[in-house]
Amino acid sequence: MDQALREEEKKMRLLKFVVNVTQATLMQQADLTMREAFEIMKTTKQAVLNLFPGKEDAYNIIYAPRFRRIISERFIILGGLSKKR
Repeated sequence: MDQALREEEKKMRLLKFVVNVTQATLMQQADLTMREAFEIMKTTKQAVLNLFPGKEDAYNIIYAPRFRRIISERFIILGGLSKKR
């Protein structure tokens, strides 16, 4: 296996690790605030772009919606949804 392929695989493993840690933190950290959750998401985006420069569109399509869904499910604003009867 050539060096470039090994480096790409290493970056992909690191990407998977970073995304998994971010998801677990957003879902499980007991005292996490919404502001902290969005800061974690921002930091993760920067880490991903450091690994894969120029891939912001891919991040925005693949990971950002996943993180936003986790945040929105965790920080439900009571009374924010109205039920029409």
